[in-house]
Amino acid sequence: MTFRDWLEKKVSQGFEPDTSAPVGSSDNPSNRILTVANAFTVMRMLLTCLFLVLFIQGICRPLAIATYAVAACTDWADGQIARRTQTVSWFGKLLDPICDRFLLFTGVLGLVIVGELPVWVAILVIARDCYLAVGGLIVRRFRERPVDVVYIGKITTALLMFGFCDLLLGLPTIEGLGIIRAAWLPGLNSVGGPVGLLFVYAGCVMSVITAIVYTAEGAAIVRESIRRGRRS
Repeated sequence: MTFRDWLEKKVSQGFEPDTSAPVGSSDNPSNRILTVANAFTVMRMLLTCLFLVLFIQGICRPLAIATYAVAACTDWADGQIARRTQTVSWFGKLLDPICDRFLLFTGVLGLVIVGELPVWVAILVIARDCYLAVGGLIVRRFRERPVDVVYIGKITTALLMFGFCDLLLGLPTIEGLGIIRAAWLPGLNSVGGPVGLLFVYAGCVMSVITAIVYTAEGAAIVRESIRRGRRS
């Protein structure tokens, strides 16, 4: 299947949800709010706030790292629980990406504040998510159903979260690879650092690719909505 075929199929499913699928499945989310999966998502938000307080104030760095790692693990856990127990909900679909972004933002800001992450990474990650947030609001004018998270987006989040966790831990470290001379790319230049930097760089590249994929999908949704005459 080509990217164009995949895109057309995904956009069409967004306008015509599979009501024959079981309620609570990924293809037919429920309207429930009080579910175990959603509780895990809310817990991620609370743990993220706790991490930021612990890390910025330097109260207990090991505890802050453990808190962030547990919060990152809940991102995997809530999705698995929702799908396996057939409790996928619209509330979870809306809240989960918000909590993911909040978790990434706090990790980025915390590391930048203590000088352990290049500022450009924070600018890229935050700018990309602000761009997608604005784009999502525009798309919602043409289709009520929010844009589903794409698989490449999950990979991007996993790379960034793993990278941030390793940067927080500070281990293991690598010597500068000396591939390039750019001062703003520690790890790839002659300056060493935690191996997590490489995962963060990979996550940044994937972030740009993900933004392109979402942009293509958003544009396709708008075109399909106009074609169907369903603009709200």
